[in-house]
Amino acid sequence: MKITTVGRQMEVTSDLKQLFEEKVKKFDKFFKDEAEAVVTISRKRNLECLELMITANGTLFRSEESDNTFRNALDKAIDTIERQIRKNKTRLEKRFKGSNYDIDAFVNGDELDEEGEFDIRVKTFSFKPMSVEEAILQMNLLEHEFFVFTNMDTDAVNVVYKRKNGGYGLIVPD
Repeated sequence: MKITTVGRQMEVTSDLKQLFEEKVKKFDKFFKDEAEAVVTISRKRNLECLELMITANGTLFRSEESDNTFRNALDKAIDTIERQIRKNKTRLEKRFKGSNYDIDAFVNGDELDEEGEFDIRVKTFSFKPMSVEEAILQMNLLEHEFFVFTNMDTDAVNVVYKRKNGGYGLIVPD
């Protein structure tokens, strides 16, 4: 597994890099060599924040945790991703079928709290081209956390969303 460590507004020490590589290598038995992991660290309000994102076979696993130390935040992030894998074991097996990923090696015969069928509610609405600012306004008027719209400048489907820090985000297709 390829592991990249990024520090936001801070320097990543070699001790931290070594710790992250040591702990994230735990996923090697499941994800094999083709997976990539990105560990992003920062400090916010006297807490050490860590985001762990693993990309494997087109599937993203992500966890964002804060704690007093990066070690504790990393342990929480790893536990979160393990729970995600256990909870979605059957779906992941179908998705990774034919690849060299081994879900069973990761789960270790533990009791699974696997999620059942998805309860999907279909909602339809009219799409009209609008600016990013207009989409944010519409999202706020609806009191939603995100809003899907057609960007009038690019004619592409975009998503605006509220960020935890109070700002806004824009998702644009690649």
